[in-house]
Amino acid sequence: MTEPARILVVGGGYVGMYTALRLQRQLRAELRAGDAEIVVVTPEPYMTYQPFLPEAAAGSISPRHVVVPLRRVLDRCRIVIGEVLSVDHAKRTATLSTLATAEEGTGAVDLTYDELVIAPGSVSRTLPVPGLADHGIGFKTVEEAIGLRNHVIEQMDIASSTRDPAIRDAALTFVFVGGGYAGVEALAELEDMARYTARYYHNLKPEDLRWVLVEASDRILPEVGEEMGRYAIRELRGRNIDVRLETRLESCEDRVAVLSDGTRLPTRTVVWTAGVKPAPVLAATDLPLNERGRLRCTAGLAVEGVAHAWAAGDAAAVPDVTSKEPGKECAPNAQHAVRQARVLAENIAASLRGRPIKEYAHAYVGSVASLGLHQGVAHVYGRKLKGYPAWFMHRAYHLSRVPTFNRKARVLAEWTLSGLFKREIVSLGSLEHPRAEFELAAAPPPDHGDKPSS
Repeated sequence: MTEPARILVVGGGYVGMYTALRLQRQLRAELRAGDAEIVVVTPEPYMTYQPFLPEAAAGSISPRHVVVPLRRVLDRCRIVIGEVLSVDHAKRTATLSTLATAEEGTGAVDLTYDELVIAPGSVSRTLPVPGLADHGIGFKTVEEAIGLRNHVIEQMDIASSTRDPAIRDAALTFVFVGGGYAGVEALAELEDMARYTARYYHNLKPEDLRWVLVEASDRILPEVGEEMGRYAIRELRGRNIDVRLETRLESCEDRVAVLSDGTRLPTRTVVWTAGVKPAPVLAATDLPLNERGRLRCTAGLAVEGVAHAWAAGDAAAVPDVTSKEPGKECAPNAQHAVRQARVLAENIAASLRGRPIKEYAHAYVGSVASLGLHQGVAHVYGRKLKGYPAWFMHRAYHLSRVPTFNRKARVLAEWTLSGLFKREIVSLGSLEHPRAEFELAAAPPPDHGDKPSS
């Protein structure tokens, strides 16, 4: 008996999940006959739909509905919760650690494969800013979104309770670094939420909260075009949000954000959304990388000059065959990632069956961005929208893109209910340290020594 062809998918995010989903449909007969096997190695048992993270942070959507359980969706794949540490493609071997290897203490294990799909996504691109590692907050995962929401409400609790004006001002100052999608949408949604929440504090007013957006370039939201970017700035500044262009964060040591224009902002909240970089595992492979650390790929989504290796999404530098600019690559965004995953799966199936593969081609249609409840900007098919129409388009587009009917129905139901009832303003900070109270209760009582005799 011959061994089944093993397809190893590294990563369970956008590209990893959609590729495996398409593959299990394309290779239905081979999987049923035992001629093929799909193995997905991912650190988390779910895929996070990242465009909904700002709404999850603001409480408009339950965090459970922002994620898609991989075992339910990929029911014909083998899911391994772990991390690929390195890849030796010359030997068709990946070295990985899993939850079991950590418990057994046996170290990493090797997994052989026939076809490799590299789709580990990206990680936050940080800079050597003093104090950032100690005080910065990221915004790429659902855990970070929940933590940031809890943190913002906790700062309002601190400000409401303290008598020290310096502590109050620092608690009510929120600094966001990065004027891309993640930074602008997270700030806009959380400012909207905090402004609403302030009405339930007897000694806080919305104007007491200070929101600052720091962007190193001369514009924000470059994907929606210059005109819509300027509108977004006017909209944010109209809500008393301090937008600082051509400004960088120099330091955030001792809970003081120091900007390149000399401004010093005492703050307990610095949210870092200033770009992403390829996942570190790419550097631990023997596959060709470009100057930005992404895999060099062909238009067919195969790794350049290497057989049986494929990539797409943030990890891949894919030539844009629809562009007239020579050497231009597809932008590493969700619009391309979902479509690339579909072509990637079809090409792998075609390759296994000895058929020709096709090139990935998709002309960029535009972008949409939310600026909080009922506000947004959009530049789609050459048309520019702002305000409520853009916000509605943003919701409609992402509702159509979130995977599975189950998640679509749940998100739509939550949006409907949020329009009928008041916002939730509860902070569940205990989620971050669920055993803290029990540990305190189980700890032995402090020893005060012998009691003095009466």
